[in-house]
Amino acid sequence: MTEQKSAHVIVLGNEKGGSGKSTTAMHVVVSLLQLGRRVGAIDLDGRQRSLGRYVENRQAFVARKGVKLPMPDYAVVTNGMADTRTEAQADEQARFEAALEAMRPVNDFIVIDCPGSDTNLSHLGHAVADTLITPVNDSFVDLDLLADIDPDTFRVRKPSHYSLMVWEQRKQRFARDKGNVDWIVMRNRLSHLDARNKRLVGQVLEKLAGRIGYRLAPGFGERVIYRELFLNGLTLMDLGDPGAGVELTLSHVGARQEVRHLMASLNLPGVDVLKA
Repeated sequence: MTEQKSAHVIVLGNEKGGSGKSTTAMHVVVSLLQLGRRVGAIDLDGRQRSLGRYVENRQAFVARKGVKLPMPDYAVVTNGMADTRTEAQADEQARFEAALEAMRPVNDFIVIDCPGSDTNLSHLGHAVADTLITPVNDSFVDLDLLADIDPDTFRVRKPSHYSLMVWEQRKQRFARDKGNVDWIVMRNRLSHLDARNKRLVGQVLEKLAGRIGYRLAPGFGERVIYRELFLNGLTLMDLGDPGAGVELTLSHVGARQEVRHLMASLNLPGVDVLKA
């Protein structure tokens, strides 16, 4: 019997909203598609459905313009509606596992966008990650997601609830199948101006990396173009594609390089962004 192929799972996780998870997820999806990989996308936030809407906007753009763009398989897993919490969580787990197992054999990668809150579905998503990407906005407000920081010395006092949850999921993953989770924190919505706060956030993130076990990766700058592309389901990697019909301008080149730098830093199996 031949061994069943299993996709590499990339999870976007952060318990605070507005960190750019869905934008990052879609750019990872399209980047992989353009590299010729088969990609599935699962949105675990059935209320906001940001990634699901992003994919649907892309489908609508393709239909409206009569163009051809690479598309992922995708599914949205909504919250359980059973009478008891135990039953609801069991329902969520069953539907999540069904979506995941349907995509595993037919895709090279599966990208999962978790809710921006502490939910059962978020825990389920983190539990299956091969690569975990946590975008954080470049401020101490968002850094609180990772750790309790002393306001006078900027020293790390203790890991946050989210960091402890990730640690627990990593332990459970190793106990289950000896698998390792590559946890990557990316600084998102970076200002293009040098500032004391920006430097301090960077220093704290570097110190914290060794303590709780993540790698730092370059993120995306504060650019309007990321928000504008959402309405048509496009990404920076689509600009200049004849199928998209959207011109790549000089002002977009730097933003596009941000995406390429992120993809290179992920070190995904079988993916060489520099040769693309």
